[in-house]
Amino acid sequence: MNTKKQNIRSLKEMHQRFSDKVNLNGLAEGEKVEERNLSDVQVTSLVTDSRRVTPGSAFFAIRGLRTNGEEYIEDAVERGAKALIGENINLEENPGVAKIQVKDSRRALAKMAKRYHGSPDESINIVGITGTNGKTTVSTLTRHLLEEPGRPVGLIGTVRYHLGDRELPSFRTTPEAADLYPMLRSMLAGGCSEAVMEVSSHGIHQSRVAGMQIEIAVFLNLTRDHLDYHKNMESYFVEKRKIFNGENGKLPKIAIINGDCPYGKRLIEELPPQVRILSFGLKESNLFRAKNINLESTGAEFVLDSPAGSMVIKSPLLGRYNVMNLLASVAILHSMGRSIPDSIRKIAAFEGVDGRMESVDKGQDYSVVVDYAHTPDALRNALSMLRECTEGKVHLVFGCGGDRDKGKRLEMTKVACAGADRVWATADNPRTEPLDDIFKDMKKGQTRGSRISFVGDRRRAISLALDQAESGDCVLIAGKGHECFQEVQYTAIPFDDREVVRELINIKALVQ
Repeated sequence: MNTKKQNIRSLKEMHQRFSDKVNLNGLAEGEKVEERNLSDVQVTSLVTDSRRVTPGSAFFAIRGLRTNGEEYIEDAVERGAKALIGENINLEENPGVAKIQVKDSRRALAKMAKRYHGSPDESINIVGITGTNGKTTVSTLTRHLLEEPGRPVGLIGTVRYHLGDRELPSFRTTPEAADLYPMLRSMLAGGCSEAVMEVSSHGIHQSRVAGMQIEIAVFLNLTRDHLDYHKNMESYFVEKRKIFNGENGKLPKIAIINGDCPYGKRLIEELPPQVRILSFGLKESNLFRAKNINLESTGAEFVLDSPAGSMVIKSPLLGRYNVMNLLASVAILHSMGRSIPDSIRKIAAFEGVDGRMESVDKGQDYSVVVDYAHTPDALRNALSMLRECTEGKVHLVFGCGGDRDKGKRLEMTKVACAGADRVWATADNPRTEPLDDIFKDMKKGQTRGSRISFVGDRRRAISLALDQAESGDCVLIAGKGHECFQEVQYTAIPFDDREVVRELINIKALVQ
Protein backbone atom coordinates (compact mmCIF):
# COMPACT_ATOMS: atom_id res chain seq x y z
CA MET A 1 0.00 0.00 0.00
CA ASN A 2 2.67 2.49 1.04
CA THR A 3 4.93 1.92 -2.00
CA LYS A 4 2.34 3.39 -4.30
CA LYS A 5 1.65 6.28 -1.98
CA GLN A 6 5.31 7.24 -1.66
CA ASN A 7 5.60 7.73 -5.41
CA ILE A 8 4.70 11.44 -5.27
CA ARG A 9 5.58 13.56 -8.28
CA SER A 10 7.81 16.60 -7.91
CA LEU A 11 6.12 20.00 -7.68
CA LYS A 12 7.48 20.97 -11.09
CA GLU A 13 6.07 17.83 -12.73
CA MET A 14 2.72 18.31 -11.05
CA HIS A 15 2.50 21.95 -12.10
CA GLN A 16 3.19 20.97 -15.69
CA ARG A 17 0.68 18.15 -15.58
CA PHE A 18 -2.21 20.14 -14.20
CA SER A 19 -1.70 23.61 -15.66
CA ASP A 20 -2.31 22.66 -19.29
CA LYS A 21 -5.67 22.61 -21.02
CA VAL A 22 -7.31 19.18 -21.11
CA ASN A 23 -9.08 17.53 -24.01
CA LEU A 24 -12.78 17.20 -23.18
CA ASN A 25 -13.30 14.27 -25.51
CA GLY A 26 -10.86 12.17 -23.50
CA LEU A 27 -12.37 13.22 -20.20
CA ALA A 28 -15.88 12.25 -21.31
CA GLU A 29 -14.93 8.85 -22.68
CA GLY A 30 -17.55 6.28 -21.69
CA GLU A 31 -19.95 8.94 -20.34
CA LYS A 32 -21.45 10.38 -23.51
CA VAL A 33 -25.02 9.65 -24.57
CA GLU A 34 -25.08 12.31 -27.27
CA GLU A 35 -22.87 15.25 -28.18
CA ARG A 36 -22.46 18.32 -30.40
CA ASN A 37 -19.37 20.34 -31.43
CA LEU A 38 -17.04 18.20 -29.32
CA SER A 39 -14.19 17.84 -31.79
CA ASP A 40 -10.85 18.65 -30.11
CA VAL A 41 -12.28 20.94 -27.42
CA GLN A 42 -9.81 21.97 -24.72
CA VAL A 43 -11.18 23.04 -21.32
CA THR A 44 -9.45 24.89 -18.49
CA SER A 45 -11.69 24.02 -15.52
CA LEU A 46 -14.73 22.01 -14.44
CA VAL A 47 -17.41 23.94 -12.55
CA THR A 48 -20.94 23.37 -11.21
CA ASP A 49 -21.74 26.99 -10.30
CA SER A 50 -22.25 29.34 -13.23
CA ARG A 51 -20.86 32.22 -11.14
CA ARG A 52 -17.48 30.47 -11.10
CA VAL A 53 -17.32 30.04 -14.87
CA THR A 54 -14.33 31.62 -16.61
CA PRO A 55 -13.48 31.56 -20.34
CA GLY A 56 -12.69 27.96 -21.26
CA SER A 57 -14.65 26.30 -18.43
CA ALA A 58 -16.79 23.19 -18.77
CA PHE A 59 -20.10 23.80 -16.97
CA PHE A 60 -21.98 20.86 -15.42
CA ALA A 61 -25.71 21.56 -15.22
CA ILE A 62 -26.65 19.56 -12.12
CA ARG A 63 -30.06 19.35 -10.49
CA GLY A 64 -29.79 20.22 -6.79
CA LEU A 65 -32.23 20.17 -3.89
CA ARG A 66 -33.15 23.84 -4.27
CA THR A 67 -31.82 24.87 -7.68
CA ASN A 68 -31.46 23.32 -11.11
CA GLY A 69 -28.19 23.99 -12.90
CA GLU A 70 -29.97 23.76 -16.23
CA GLU A 71 -31.57 27.13 -15.47
CA TYR A 72 -28.12 28.77 -15.44
CA ILE A 73 -26.81 27.49 -18.77
CA GLU A 74 -27.22 30.85 -20.50
CA ASP A 75 -25.37 32.58 -17.67
CA ALA A 76 -22.54 30.06 -17.99
CA VAL A 77 -22.33 30.61 -21.74
CA GLU A 78 -22.27 34.39 -21.31
CA ARG A 79 -19.37 34.03 -18.87
CA GLY A 80 -17.35 32.06 -21.39
CA ALA A 81 -18.18 28.40 -20.86
CA LYS A 82 -16.67 26.33 -23.66
CA ALA A 83 -18.67 23.19 -22.93
CA LEU A 84 -21.98 22.19 -21.31
CA ILE A 85 -22.53 18.79 -19.66
CA GLY A 86 -25.83 17.55 -18.25
CA GLU A 87 -28.73 15.13 -18.48
CA ASN A 88 -31.07 17.45 -20.40
CA ILE A 89 -28.81 19.63 -22.52
CA ASN A 90 -30.47 21.16 -25.59
CA LEU A 91 -28.04 20.12 -28.30
CA GLU A 92 -29.39 22.64 -30.81
CA GLU A 93 -28.95 25.80 -28.74
CA ASN A 94 -25.68 27.71 -28.33
CA PRO A 95 -24.12 26.31 -31.53
CA GLY A 96 -20.66 27.63 -30.74
CA VAL A 97 -20.41 25.68 -27.47
CA ALA A 98 -19.58 21.98 -27.10
CA LYS A 99 -22.37 19.95 -25.48
CA ILE A 100 -22.45 16.51 -23.89
CA GLN A 101 -25.58 14.72 -22.74
CA VAL A 102 -24.98 12.09 -20.04
CA LYS A 103 -27.10 9.59 -18.10
CA ASP A 104 -26.02 10.82 -14.65
CA SER A 105 -24.45 14.26 -14.46
CA ARG A 106 -23.10 13.78 -10.92
CA ARG A 107 -21.34 10.51 -11.67
CA ALA A 108 -20.04 12.01 -14.91
CA LEU A 109 -18.64 14.95 -12.95
CA ALA A 110 -16.91 12.62 -10.47
CA LYS A 111 -15.27 10.56 -13.20
CA MET A 112 -14.28 13.55 -15.31
CA ALA A 113 -12.94 15.54 -12.33
CA LYS A 114 -10.77 12.60 -11.34
CA ARG A 115 -9.38 12.30 -14.88
CA TYR A 116 -8.95 16.04 -15.30
CA HIS A 117 -6.86 16.33 -12.14
CA GLY A 118 -4.73 13.27 -12.84
CA SER A 119 -6.33 10.81 -10.36
CA PRO A 120 -4.64 12.24 -7.25
CA ASP A 121 -6.63 9.82 -5.06
CA GLU A 122 -4.50 6.98 -6.44
CA SER A 123 -1.28 8.66 -5.32
CA ILE A 124 -2.32 9.49 -1.78
CA ASN A 125 -3.39 7.14 1.02
CA ILE A 126 -6.96 8.24 1.83
CA VAL A 127 -8.78 7.39 5.05
CA GLY A 128 -12.53 7.94 4.58
CA ILE A 129 -14.51 8.33 7.80
CA THR A 130 -18.29 8.08 7.88
CA GLY A 131 -20.92 7.89 10.65
CA THR A 132 -23.65 10.01 12.16
CA ASN A 133 -21.58 11.33 15.05
CA GLY A 134 -17.86 11.76 15.66
CA LYS A 135 -16.50 12.22 12.13
CA THR A 136 -14.88 15.58 12.84
CA THR A 137 -13.28 14.50 16.12
CA VAL A 138 -11.92 11.24 14.70
CA SER A 139 -10.58 12.84 11.52
CA THR A 140 -8.91 15.72 13.37
CA LEU A 141 -7.46 13.44 16.05
CA THR A 142 -6.22 10.97 13.45
CA ARG A 143 -4.48 13.73 11.52
CA HIS A 144 -2.85 14.93 14.76
CA LEU A 145 -1.57 11.43 15.54
CA LEU A 146 -0.33 10.82 11.98
CA GLU A 147 1.54 14.08 11.42
CA GLU A 148 5.28 14.21 11.98
CA PRO A 149 7.83 16.98 11.32
CA GLY A 150 8.26 17.31 7.57
CA ARG A 151 5.43 14.88 6.90
CA PRO A 152 2.13 16.78 6.57
CA VAL A 153 -1.21 15.00 6.48
CA GLY A 154 -4.19 16.32 4.53
CA LEU A 155 -7.64 16.80 6.03
CA ILE A 156 -11.06 17.39 4.48
CA GLY A 157 -13.87 17.90 6.96
CA THR A 158 -16.62 19.95 8.53
CA VAL A 159 -14.46 22.59 10.22
CA ARG A 160 -11.48 23.09 7.88
CA TYR A 161 -9.38 21.75 5.04
CA HIS A 162 -5.64 21.14 5.51
CA LEU A 163 -3.88 20.94 2.16
CA GLY A 164 -0.34 20.30 3.33
CA ASP A 165 1.15 23.77 2.98
CA ARG A 166 -2.01 25.78 3.69
CA GLU A 167 -5.32 25.71 5.52
CA LEU A 168 -8.78 26.78 4.34
CA PRO A 169 -12.10 27.17 6.17
CA SER A 170 -14.56 24.44 5.28
CA PHE A 171 -17.61 25.23 3.18
CA ARG A 172 -18.95 21.65 3.03
CA THR A 173 -18.12 18.43 4.90
CA THR A 174 -17.60 16.48 1.68
CA PRO A 175 -17.12 18.89 -1.24
CA GLU A 176 -18.33 18.37 -4.79
CA ALA A 177 -15.96 16.36 -6.96
CA ALA A 178 -15.04 19.50 -8.90
CA ASP A 179 -13.61 20.94 -5.65
CA LEU A 180 -12.52 17.70 -3.98
CA TYR A 181 -10.01 16.54 -6.58
CA PRO A 182 -8.18 19.90 -6.78
CA MET A 183 -7.82 19.69 -2.99
CA LEU A 184 -6.29 16.23 -3.21
CA ARG A 185 -4.00 17.47 -5.95
CA SER A 186 -2.96 20.40 -3.75
CA MET A 187 -2.22 18.00 -0.91
CA LEU A 188 0.18 16.10 -3.14
CA ALA A 189 1.83 19.37 -4.17
CA GLY A 190 2.06 20.30 -0.47
CA GLY A 191 3.94 17.12 0.36
CA CYS A 192 1.12 14.93 1.72
CA SER A 193 1.22 11.20 1.18
CA GLU A 194 -1.77 10.62 3.46
CA ALA A 195 -5.14 12.30 3.88
CA VAL A 196 -8.06 11.93 6.28
CA MET A 197 -11.50 12.77 4.93
CA GLU A 198 -14.99 12.99 6.39
CA VAL A 199 -17.42 11.25 4.05
CA SER A 200 -21.03 12.34 4.53
CA SER A 201 -24.07 10.34 3.45
CA HIS A 202 -25.07 13.25 1.21
CA GLY A 203 -21.62 13.16 -0.37
CA ILE A 204 -21.98 9.46 -1.12
CA HIS A 205 -25.53 9.68 -2.43
CA GLN A 206 -24.68 12.64 -4.65
CA SER A 207 -21.68 10.80 -6.13
CA ARG A 208 -19.13 13.33 -4.88
CA VAL A 209 -16.75 10.48 -4.04
CA ALA A 210 -17.92 8.02 -6.72
CA GLY A 211 -14.97 6.04 -8.04
CA MET A 212 -12.54 7.48 -5.50
CA GLN A 213 -9.85 5.18 -4.16
CA ILE A 214 -10.44 5.12 -0.39
CA GLU A 215 -7.82 2.77 1.04
CA ILE A 216 -9.22 2.69 4.59
CA ALA A 217 -12.96 3.13 5.22
CA VAL A 218 -14.11 3.85 8.78
CA PHE A 219 -17.65 3.35 10.15
CA LEU A 220 -18.26 5.10 13.47
CA ASN A 221 -21.99 4.67 14.15
CA LEU A 222 -25.44 5.20 12.69
CA THR A 223 -28.23 6.98 14.57
CA ARG A 224 -31.14 9.11 13.47
CA ASP A 225 -30.25 12.11 11.30
CA HIS A 226 -30.91 13.41 7.77
CA LEU A 227 -34.15 11.42 7.42
CA ASP A 228 -35.67 14.40 5.67
CA TYR A 229 -33.23 13.47 2.89
CA HIS A 230 -32.86 9.68 3.19
CA LYS A 231 -36.48 9.05 4.32
CA ASN A 232 -35.65 6.05 6.55
CA MET A 233 -32.78 4.43 8.44
CA GLU A 234 -32.39 1.64 5.91
CA SER A 235 -31.75 4.07 3.06
CA TYR A 236 -29.39 6.03 5.31
CA PHE A 237 -27.42 2.85 6.07
CA VAL A 238 -27.36 1.78 2.42
CA GLU A 239 -25.65 5.05 1.47
CA LYS A 240 -22.99 4.67 4.17
CA ARG A 241 -22.37 1.06 3.13
CA LYS A 242 -21.46 2.01 -0.44
CA ILE A 243 -17.89 3.08 0.41
CA PHE A 244 -17.30 -0.31 2.07
CA ASN A 245 -18.80 -2.86 -0.34
CA GLY A 246 -17.69 -1.56 -3.73
CA GLU A 247 -20.95 0.12 -4.76
CA ASN A 248 -19.11 3.42 -4.69
CA GLY A 249 -16.74 2.09 -7.35
CA LYS A 250 -13.78 0.58 -5.53
CA LEU A 251 -13.38 -1.64 -2.50
CA PRO A 252 -11.31 -0.33 0.41
CA LYS A 253 -8.39 -2.51 1.48
CA ILE A 254 -9.30 -2.13 5.15
CA ALA A 255 -12.60 -1.45 6.93
CA ILE A 256 -12.54 -0.16 10.51
CA ILE A 257 -15.96 -0.64 12.09
CA ASN A 258 -17.69 0.04 15.39
CA GLY A 259 -18.52 -3.50 16.49
CA ASP A 260 -20.83 -2.27 19.26
CA CYS A 261 -23.19 -0.50 16.86
CA PRO A 262 -26.00 -2.72 15.46
CA TYR A 263 -25.44 -1.27 12.00
CA GLY A 264 -21.71 -1.83 12.40
CA LYS A 265 -22.32 -5.51 13.18
CA ARG A 266 -24.49 -5.78 10.10
CA LEU A 267 -21.85 -4.10 7.98
CA ILE A 268 -19.20 -6.55 9.19
CA GLU A 269 -21.42 -9.47 8.14
CA GLU A 270 -22.14 -8.01 4.69
CA LEU A 271 -18.62 -7.07 3.56
CA PRO A 272 -16.85 -9.13 0.88
CA PRO A 273 -14.03 -11.38 2.15
CA GLN A 274 -11.23 -9.45 0.43
CA VAL A 275 -11.78 -6.45 2.74
CA ARG A 276 -9.76 -6.73 5.94
CA ILE A 277 -11.94 -5.82 8.95
CA LEU A 278 -10.74 -4.23 12.19
CA SER A 279 -13.47 -3.77 14.80
CA PHE A 280 -13.42 -1.43 17.80
CA GLY A 281 -15.65 -0.89 20.82
CA LEU A 282 -16.21 -1.78 24.45
CA LYS A 283 -17.33 -5.39 23.97
CA GLU A 284 -14.87 -8.27 24.24
CA SER A 285 -15.41 -9.37 20.65
CA ASN A 286 -13.70 -6.24 19.27
CA LEU A 287 -10.10 -6.25 18.11
CA PHE A 288 -9.56 -2.80 19.64
CA ARG A 289 -11.27 -2.66 23.00
CA ALA A 290 -11.43 -0.20 25.90
CA LYS A 291 -11.92 -1.51 29.43
CA ASN A 292 -11.60 -0.23 33.00
CA ILE A 293 -12.80 3.20 31.87
CA ASN A 294 -12.47 6.07 34.34
CA LEU A 295 -14.21 9.29 33.30
CA GLU A 296 -13.25 12.58 34.94
CA SER A 297 -13.88 16.28 34.37
CA THR A 298 -10.41 16.58 32.81
CA GLY A 299 -10.64 13.63 30.44
CA ALA A 300 -10.61 9.84 30.52
CA GLU A 301 -8.31 6.99 31.41
CA PHE A 302 -8.76 3.40 30.26
CA VAL A 303 -6.96 0.21 29.34
CA LEU A 304 -6.61 -0.47 25.62
CA ASP A 305 -6.55 -4.09 24.45
CA SER A 306 -5.29 -4.34 20.88
CA PRO A 307 -3.06 -6.42 18.59
CA ALA A 308 -0.15 -4.42 20.06
CA GLY A 309 -1.00 -5.65 23.57
CA SER A 310 -2.56 -3.97 26.60
CA MET A 311 -1.66 -0.44 27.62
CA VAL A 312 -3.09 2.46 29.61
CA ILE A 313 -4.35 5.51 27.72
CA LYS A 314 -4.87 8.91 29.32
CA SER A 315 -6.89 11.24 27.12
CA PRO A 316 -7.86 14.91 27.49
CA LEU A 317 -11.10 14.20 25.59
CA LEU A 318 -14.23 14.17 27.71
CA GLY A 319 -16.84 11.44 27.88
CA ARG A 320 -17.42 7.80 27.01
CA TYR A 321 -18.21 8.50 23.37
CA ASN A 322 -14.79 10.13 22.97
CA VAL A 323 -13.27 6.86 24.22
CA MET A 324 -14.94 5.28 21.17
CA ASN A 325 -13.61 8.04 18.93
CA LEU A 326 -10.12 7.46 20.27
CA LEU A 327 -10.41 3.70 19.66
CA ALA A 328 -11.31 4.41 16.03
CA SER A 329 -8.27 6.67 15.61
CA VAL A 330 -5.91 4.13 17.20
CA ALA A 331 -7.27 1.42 14.90
CA ILE A 332 -6.63 3.68 11.90
CA LEU A 333 -3.05 4.27 13.01
CA HIS A 334 -2.48 0.53 13.43
CA SER A 335 -3.94 -0.21 9.99
CA MET A 336 -1.45 2.24 8.48
CA GLY A 337 1.49 0.53 10.12
CA ARG A 338 2.09 3.17 12.79
CA SER A 339 3.24 2.37 16.31
CA ILE A 340 0.36 2.42 18.80
CA PRO A 341 2.63 3.24 21.80
CA ASP A 342 4.15 6.17 19.89
CA SER A 343 0.69 7.40 18.90
CA ILE A 344 -0.61 7.18 22.44
CA ARG A 345 2.16 9.48 23.64
CA LYS A 346 0.83 12.17 21.29
CA ILE A 347 -2.74 12.04 22.59
CA ALA A 348 -2.04 14.30 25.58
CA ALA A 349 -1.03 17.14 23.23
CA PHE A 350 -4.29 17.03 21.28
CA GLU A 351 -6.06 20.37 21.72
CA GLY A 352 -9.48 19.17 20.69
CA VAL A 353 -11.76 20.31 17.90
CA ASP A 354 -13.47 23.67 17.46
CA GLY A 355 -17.01 23.49 18.75
CA ARG A 356 -16.74 19.89 20.00
CA MET A 357 -17.18 19.91 23.79
CA GLU A 358 -15.32 23.23 23.75
CA SER A 359 -15.09 24.98 27.11
CA VAL A 360 -15.60 28.73 27.39
CA ASP A 361 -13.80 30.03 30.45
CA LYS A 362 -14.01 33.70 31.44
CA GLY A 363 -13.29 33.12 35.12
CA GLN A 364 -16.89 32.22 36.04
CA ASP A 365 -17.45 29.70 38.86
CA TYR A 366 -19.58 27.44 36.63
CA SER A 367 -18.60 25.74 33.39
CA VAL A 368 -19.87 26.50 29.89
CA VAL A 369 -19.49 23.97 27.08
CA VAL A 370 -20.30 24.54 23.40
CA ASP A 371 -20.93 21.43 21.31
CA TYR A 372 -22.12 20.58 17.81
CA ALA A 373 -24.56 17.92 19.09
CA HIS A 374 -27.58 18.17 16.78
CA THR A 375 -28.92 14.61 16.79
CA PRO A 376 -30.76 12.80 19.60
CA ASP A 377 -27.86 10.40 20.13
CA ALA A 378 -25.19 13.11 20.14
CA LEU A 379 -27.19 15.24 22.57
CA ARG A 380 -27.80 12.24 24.83
CA ASN A 381 -24.08 11.46 24.85
CA ALA A 382 -23.10 15.05 25.60
CA LEU A 383 -25.57 15.40 28.48
CA SER A 384 -24.60 12.02 29.91
CA MET A 385 -20.92 12.91 29.84
CA LEU A 386 -21.48 16.28 31.52
CA ARG A 387 -23.74 14.71 34.13
CA GLU A 388 -20.91 12.34 35.08
CA CYS A 389 -18.40 15.12 35.67
CA THR A 390 -20.59 17.98 36.98
CA GLU A 391 -21.07 18.49 40.71
CA GLY A 392 -24.10 20.76 40.37
CA LYS A 393 -26.91 21.08 37.85
CA VAL A 394 -26.73 20.72 34.08
CA HIS A 395 -28.46 23.49 32.09
CA LEU A 396 -29.09 23.11 28.37
CA VAL A 397 -29.67 25.49 25.46
CA PHE A 398 -30.56 23.73 22.21
CA GLY A 399 -32.71 23.95 19.10
CA CYS A 400 -33.74 22.04 16.00
CA GLY A 401 -32.98 23.14 12.45
CA GLY A 402 -35.64 24.30 10.05
CA ASP A 403 -36.38 22.57 6.71
CA ARG A 404 -34.84 19.35 8.06
CA ASP A 405 -35.93 16.04 9.60
CA LYS A 406 -39.04 16.99 11.60
CA GLY A 407 -39.29 13.58 13.24
CA LYS A 408 -36.18 14.04 15.33
CA ARG A 409 -37.50 17.24 16.96
CA LEU A 410 -39.71 15.30 19.34
CA GLU A 411 -36.84 12.93 20.17
CA MET A 412 -34.39 15.78 20.76
CA THR A 413 -36.79 17.39 23.23
CA LYS A 414 -37.30 14.10 25.07
CA VAL A 415 -33.54 13.67 25.39
CA ALA A 416 -33.16 17.28 26.57
CA CYS A 417 -35.84 16.98 29.25
CA ALA A 418 -34.48 13.65 30.48
CA GLY A 419 -30.83 14.69 30.58
CA ALA A 420 -30.81 18.30 31.80
CA ASP A 421 -32.09 19.95 34.98
CA ARG A 422 -33.21 23.09 33.14
CA VAL A 423 -33.76 23.49 29.39
CA TRP A 424 -34.07 26.47 27.06
CA ALA A 425 -35.28 25.54 23.58
CA THR A 426 -34.42 28.15 20.99
CA ALA A 427 -33.55 28.89 17.36
CA ASP A 428 -30.93 26.78 15.56
CA ASN A 429 -30.71 27.63 11.85
CA PRO A 430 -34.48 28.00 11.25
CA ARG A 431 -33.79 28.59 7.54
CA THR A 432 -37.11 29.20 5.76
CA GLU A 433 -39.37 27.51 8.33
CA PRO A 434 -41.32 29.57 10.90
CA LEU A 435 -39.85 29.11 14.36
CA ASP A 436 -43.33 28.61 15.81
CA ASP A 437 -43.76 25.53 13.59
CA ILE A 438 -40.42 24.13 14.77
CA PHE A 439 -41.36 24.74 18.40
CA LYS A 440 -44.73 23.05 17.84
CA ASP A 441 -42.97 19.85 16.77
CA MET A 442 -40.46 20.09 19.61
CA LYS A 443 -43.16 20.53 22.26
CA LYS A 444 -44.55 17.09 21.40
CA GLY A 445 -41.51 15.66 23.18
CA GLN A 446 -41.94 17.72 26.34
CA THR A 447 -42.30 15.45 29.36
CA ARG A 448 -44.42 16.04 32.46
CA GLY A 449 -42.53 17.82 35.20
CA SER A 450 -39.70 18.95 32.96
CA ARG A 451 -38.42 22.50 33.28
CA ILE A 452 -38.26 23.74 29.70
CA SER A 453 -38.79 27.21 28.24
CA PHE A 454 -39.15 28.11 24.57
CA VAL A 455 -37.26 31.30 23.75
CA GLY A 456 -37.12 32.46 20.13
CA ASP A 457 -34.01 34.61 20.43
CA ARG A 458 -30.92 32.40 20.81
CA ARG A 459 -28.85 35.10 22.49
CA ARG A 460 -31.64 35.66 25.01
CA ALA A 461 -31.90 31.92 25.70
CA ILE A 462 -28.16 31.70 26.36
CA SER A 463 -28.35 34.73 28.65
CA LEU A 464 -31.16 33.16 30.68
CA ALA A 465 -29.23 29.92 31.06
CA LEU A 466 -26.14 31.78 32.28
CA ASP A 467 -28.29 33.70 34.78
CA GLN A 468 -29.52 30.42 36.28
CA ALA A 469 -26.08 28.81 36.57
CA GLU A 470 -24.60 28.62 40.05
CA SER A 471 -21.20 27.56 41.36
CA GLY A 472 -20.44 23.99 40.26
CA ASP A 473 -23.13 23.95 37.54
CA CYS A 474 -22.58 23.39 33.83
CA VAL A 475 -24.28 25.11 30.88
CA LEU A 476 -24.29 23.13 27.63
CA ILE A 477 -25.02 25.13 24.48
CA ALA A 478 -25.70 22.54 21.80
CA GLY A 479 -26.36 22.36 18.10
CA LYS A 480 -24.07 24.83 16.37
CA GLY A 481 -20.60 24.17 17.74
CA HIS A 482 -18.01 25.77 15.46
CA GLU A 483 -20.59 27.53 13.27
CA CYS A 484 -20.41 31.30 13.34
CA PHE A 485 -23.76 32.10 11.72
CA GLN A 486 -27.50 31.52 11.85
CA GLU A 487 -29.29 30.49 8.64
CA VAL A 488 -32.49 32.52 8.29
CA GLN A 489 -34.37 32.87 4.99
CA TYR A 490 -31.33 31.94 2.87
CA THR A 491 -29.25 34.50 4.73
CA ALA A 492 -26.27 33.74 6.99
CA ILE A 493 -26.51 36.03 10.00
CA PRO A 494 -23.32 36.27 12.11
CA PHE A 495 -23.74 34.34 15.35
CA ASP A 496 -21.08 32.40 17.26
CA ASP A 497 -22.22 30.69 20.48
CA ARG A 498 -18.72 30.98 21.96
CA GLU A 499 -18.40 34.70 21.30
CA VAL A 500 -21.92 35.34 22.57
CA VAL A 501 -21.11 33.53 25.82
CA ARG A 502 -17.92 35.55 26.31
CA GLU A 503 -19.75 38.83 25.69
CA LEU A 504 -22.61 37.94 28.04
CA ILE A 505 -20.33 36.81 30.86
CA ASN A 506 -18.37 40.07 30.59
CA ILE A 507 -21.56 42.13 30.65
CA LYS A 508 -22.96 40.23 33.63
CA ALA A 509 -19.70 40.70 35.54
CA LEU A 510 -19.93 44.49 35.06
CA VAL A 511 -23.49 44.79 36.38
CA GLN A 512 -23.00 42.63 39.47
